[in-house]
Amino acid sequence: MAARDFRYDWWSKSLSGIIAGFLLALGISGLFAWWGPGGIDATNKVQFNMWLIVLVWVPLLATVYLFRNGVRAWLVLGSLALISHTALYFVRTGGMA
Repeated sequence: MAARDFRYDWWSKSLSGIIAGFLLALGISGLFAWWGPGGIDATNKVQFNMWLIVLVWVPLLATVYLFRNGVRAWLVLGSLALISHTALYFVRTGGMA
């Protein structure tokens, strides 16, 4: 591997997976908590939701290096995290009312 082939954006990709990937995993877990079987008040759902965060976050963190560059990783994961948290907000508040 030549020196010119080395990619210096692995820090950006790693941080996008750690930060934006974690926020996306939290949003997905929250949506499952509200929309999943039994709704938010289901018995023993708290433990499953806690582990669901890890089951979503680790694959996101592992596949973040498939993005072409760090900026694209931030844009995609950040946008998906924003969408998931916006959807979670509307689910929790009951819509636009």
